Amino acid sequence: MSEPPPTPATSSEPPVTERPHTGHGFGRVLVAVYGLLALAATGRSILQITEYFDRAPVPFLLSALAALIYLVATIGLARGDRASVRLATLALTVELVGVLVVGTWSVLRPEAFPEKTVWSHFGAGYGYVPLVLPLVGLWWIRRTARATAASDAEVARSVE
Repeated sequence: MSEPPPTPATSSEPPVTERPHTGHGFGRVLVAVYGLLALAATGRSILQITEYFDRAPVPFLLSALAALIYLVATIGLARGDRASVRLATLALTVELVGVLVVGTWSVLRPEAFPEKTVWSHFGAGYGYVPLVLPLVGLWWIRRTARATAASDAEVARSVE
């Protein structure tokens, strides 16, 4: 006969609950999309820089910058610790500003962007995902920060 499993000892400590995290729940989808975009932008920029750099050096370097920003955002969102979230917030803010500036620039001065890049025309070549994604990412960071604050307050109340 087997013995019944041991029952946990009663304790005055509150149960350990997992803190809200940017890489959990919907954040996993966000991290996956950012990771995919990082790969796509990296591949595109490497091809553009190695094969066609003389055609449009500045736009192609901007694509490489976008790839780097997507990589930083992916890692920051996935890790979810305080420093990583701050870095991700910075990366998403730079991304949003970059998409808006490069998008506007490419619409007003199309001759400056003879070849398509990640952020040209507000990310039209990527289904406008580069325009929408930083907004979603910043919203998610804010939402998880609020949930973390609420969770911390709840734990503090239960300890008292």
